[in-house]
Amino acid sequence: MEKFQKAYSLAELILVVMFIGILAAIAVPRINFAIISKQKVDTVAETILTDMRRTRRLAISDAATNTTGFEMRLTGSNPYTGYEIWNRQTSTLVDSHSFDSDITCTADSKYFRFGPMGNAVASGTTIKISSGGRSLAITLVSATGMVKCDES
Repeated sequence: MEKFQKAYSLAELILVVMFIGILAAIAVPRINFAIISKQKVDTVAETILTDMRRTRRLAISDAATNTTGFEMRLTGSNPYTGYEIWNRQTSTLVDSHSFDSDITCTADSKYFRFGPMGNAVASGTTIKISSGGRSLAITLVSATGMVKCDES
């Protein structure tokens, strides 16, 4: 009479787990984490772009009572560590954000100001965000206050 095996032995299970562990130890260091850094750059640039548009919108919507406008102020020194949105008339902080340590942010000015008509007022025009070999430039058109993002 033949005997059929219905389960795995402990030795067989240990061998399989060891084999999977060895494959994982070889595969994990080869994962391309640069893709994650590139995605972070896109996310940070999109957040800055959205908040610059928000700052402009705040300046326009509050124009009846605020003749000075709003500004986005980069924090730290060049390369910057984050940014804040300020009401220029009341010197009130509206919002703030900080960048991860692997994100590099440089700009031609620390201040991006919007007047009551939504136009840029005596401010910088370009912010560059980079990490992992990817670089994006956020440009502010002074006359209209339009903000756009391009690969640099």
